[in-house]
Amino acid sequence: MTSITGYPAPPAPTAANWFTQWRFDWLFTPLAIIAIGVYLVWMWRLHRRGDRWPVLRTISWVVGWVLFIYFVSGPPAVYGRVMFSAHMLQHMAISMLAPVFMVQGAVVTLALRALPKRSDRTLGPRELILAIVHSRYVGFFANPIVASLLFISTLIAFYYTPWFEMSLRTHTGHVLMVVHFVLVGYLFAWAFTGIDPGPRRWSPPARLLVLLVAVAFHAFFGVALMTGTTLLAPDVFSVLHLSWVTDPLDDQQRGGTIAWGVGELPTLMMALLIAMEWARKDGADARRAERQAERDGDAELNAYNDMLAARSKGRS
Repeated sequence: MTSITGYPAPPAPTAANWFTQWRFDWLFTPLAIIAIGVYLVWMWRLHRRGDRWPVLRTISWVVGWVLFIYFVSGPPAVYGRVMFSAHMLQHMAISMLAPVFMVQGAVVTLALRALPKRSDRTLGPRELILAIVHSRYVGFFANPIVASLLFISTLIAFYYTPWFEMSLRTHTGHVLMVVHFVLVGYLFAWAFTGIDPGPRRWSPPARLLVLLVAVAFHAFFGVALMTGTTLLAPDVFSVLHLSWVTDPLDDQQRGGTIAWGVGELPTLMMALLIAMEWARKDGADARRAERQAERDGDAELNAYNDMLAARSKGRS
């Protein structure tokens, strides 16, 4: 076992072991803790000068990174090295679930408010962040269609190329996998539900339509795994011979069910966030129209009625 994955075989995945089997990731867990710590320091800076920061954004950021820690160091990471289904659960969580919460933390907005602005026109951290989020490169990749194509295409490429087996056998491959799917997942969530400054965002209906198309392709990927009869990474899964994984292909098909079912939960969350934004926008537009009507005596409606009356007279 150690010669294949680099780790000893874990015990059978009982209900208790899904909470107790941990393998501390010495790279990603400290990075997650640092991400939480820096965020809280920036929030404290705002608090000290009397500025408010939404509590829900802080909770979202912390929840996102706590989920990330669980899925890179906890049982899904331990069993993900030897079970396709557990690996898929880990993958869906770090690329779809955790990023949804991270994006709602609005870390860019917090950084721009907490970091000092330079008056000498030199590039400091705040100026660099502004330059990046408003760059044409971010504008290109944050396009919902581009972000969706990148997310789906690399998902397929990962599992149907040697990259998947490399991520199981080598530490470098595993690191590249985690980094890639967290970044692509964050970009995907940010393109659809981001609230930070950046490129001009598409209207909620347009984003919702693209998201539904992306969901369809993601579901197709899950169904392909559920019905597939070719074992992926056979040089790993076919030689492990774990007593509690009697059929690696059956476990792979179970992983397809996870990709199709569990993977749709974050998409539903994103759809609800877009729908809520849509409702808030419509409400804000309605209130703006009411205030304008009060100021000008409903001049727009009166002008429209006068135009209809003039047309009616012209026909008579």
